[in-house]
Amino acid sequence: MSDIERASILAELDPPYTLSRPPQQLAPAVLCSPHSGRVYPKAFLAASRLDPLTLRKSEDCYVDELFLPVVGLGAPLLAARFPRAYLDVNREPYELDPELFLGRLPAFANTQSARVVGGLGTIARIVADTEEIYRERLPIGAAFERIERLYGPFHRALADLLEETRLRFGAAVLIDCHSMPSATISQPAGARPHFVLGDRFGASCDARLTRFIREVLQRAGYDVQINRPYAGGFITEHYGNPGQGVHALQLEINRALYLDEATFAKNRHFESVVRVLFEMAARVFEVLPLLLERRAAAE
Repeated sequence: MSDIERASILAELDPPYTLSRPPQQLAPAVLCSPHSGRVYPKAFLAASRLDPLTLRKSEDCYVDELFLPVVGLGAPLLAARFPRAYLDVNREPYELDPELFLGRLPAFANTQSARVVGGLGTIARIVADTEEIYRERLPIGAAFERIERLYGPFHRALADLLEETRLRFGAAVLIDCHSMPSATISQPAGARPHFVLGDRFGASCDARLTRFIREVLQRAGYDVQINRPYAGGFITEHYGNPGQGVHALQLEINRALYLDEATFAKNRHFESVVRVLFEMAARVFEVLPLLLERRAAAE
């Protein structure tokens, strides 16, 4: 990559994330949208063998917008600006694919995780339908630069938000916001639930909170599953530590609820889903102080 291309990418992705803060934080909660970024660097598009629409298949399209009104309830929202196809912050920092890079990877790189083997490491080799992204292999320096310039700042911001929240309220709840395709090769359209809540089988979040959110969404008429097929990714696992007062819950939204998955246009139900998520957050924020207080007392 030339210095001109590098400077162009840095300019396009500066800042690497958006942080929407309420005038005053009123809830012990932080919202995070790591996969809704839609700023595709020109050099990245030129290096890809795929068209821009195909690259967006791995994007959690508009998830940041779905949750933005919740900021008005007193919780900050951190959202990546770069796309998941370019860099995935819901991975370890160095889950690197040997098939993608030129030369030998450093010994500290995790080259054997299931996510890397599947082509979906920190720098993805494929998009959702197993289509190869790049025309040719990348220099390893490209990975280090993305990790240093984008991954590091995003995670520092998220860690700071959670620590600020924990110190202020005595506990913090991270809601990690995602979307999922309405169908996969193994599951036809209509077979997937409307929402999936992932708490690492109770390891990353108090199960009472997970069940409460499930009940709120079920009462609104939705099919909700817990930990199947998604139990939570790196962010949920890394930050969720209920024993230290930090709870992390991954929330997956079926894209068919709000999106035309062929064109990536918002469908006619988009605003309805925004209202449902806003009302869910309002209910959750109401019960959080009591739930967290009871947990602390039990411990």
